[in-house]
Amino acid sequence: MDAPDVPDRNEGPTAAELRRQVASRLGERLEVIVNDSVAIFPFSGPQPLDAAYCTRLARLLLQLLASAVQDGRADSRTGFVVDLHRLMRERTLPAERLFAFAYLTERTALDELALDESTGATSEPWPLVAQLVRRASFDLLAAYAERTQLEPGDAAVVDRLTTLYTRPVLDAVLTKELERACRYTYPVALIMFDVDRLAEINRLYGYGVGDRILERLGILVRTYFRELDWVARLTEDTLVVLLPRTLRQHAEELAERLRATVEERLGFRDHRSNTRVRVTVSGALLTLTVEPGDPLTPERLFAALDASMARAKQAGGNVIEHAHLEPSSYSLADAARRLGCTPATVRRLVAAGELSAFRAGRQLRLDRTAVNGYRKPIAEGSGI
Repeated sequence: MDAPDVPDRNEGPTAAELRRQVASRLGERLEVIVNDSVAIFPFSGPQPLDAAYCTRLARLLLQLLASAVQDGRADSRTGFVVDLHRLMRERTLPAERLFAFAYLTERTALDELALDESTGATSEPWPLVAQLVRRASFDLLAAYAERTQLEPGDAAVVDRLTTLYTRPVLDAVLTKELERACRYTYPVALIMFDVDRLAEINRLYGYGVGDRILERLGILVRTYFRELDWVARLTEDTLVVLLPRTLRQHAEELAERLRATVEERLGFRDHRSNTRVRVTVSGALLTLTVEPGDPLTPERLFAALDASMARAKQAGGNVIEHAHLEPSSYSLADAARRLGCTPATVRRLVAAGELSAFRAGRQLRLDRTAVNGYRKPIAEGSGI
């Protein structure tokens, strides 16, 4: 919630005044920001795009960003959002390209705003200015996604049954959110929820019952998370929630609360036997702080969540398990322990080209996948 718009002689502009200043500055520097963004964007994806189209897209994004900053929200019914939706469909661009461009525009806008004397990077209001712009970027993407629900042919963005985002949207958002988390050094949490025994419920009571459970679960999940969180349907019976700027304790509380609420509310009555059928979910929780240079990908994160989910199912379900992210590389000593040999043997394997290393000398690090996949018998005295 914004701070009250009460002038303070010592604290500078009020929240509303700051919003107007930032929005005005974005409008004044529109062409510069657009040109800088367009200089990069056509080369950020597999589909070639001409400069004129990218300029139209960037101008709309920046106008939406400025409007969302000033108003504190983005409305899916405004002309800017409608025009953006039409422009995206003009070239049938996937949602992840728009999300990439929106993130690029946000970064370019922040770089330009940082130069302002009164509200720039060296000023007292700068942390709030940066927060306003980042939140506005989330808002405009949410407004666009909401708009796609009102138009036919947008199943690639929103899942029709649960009304949650789809896997491609989550992948695009997750990639950009990891970049943002690394740049601004804040924590990120991921929670995976999987309906227990859904295949059995479909077999015993019909697929209509299973669909009804997923529909109700989608409605329930949305009520537990913030507007800037992203909730998506990953597979038939699996949902994933991405929570930016969320500490481990808060994510744990949310995951446990949702698990308990599902158990309490989503059960149904079998009218043939007049017995109540319990519905539960299992959860996998991963929290992390992104380090510069750490090669995080959606696939790597989901693999960690899948392993944790498997443990939850083996424990009988209806529990929340903590996921642990495997390192992307091993030290020399770690690699030796994994292979059951000495560090000297690992060095010989690297020298022979059988294991790849990132750096030489004492700081040698080896690719985790390559080490785990190495199955050649190792003889300590073989001279390898």
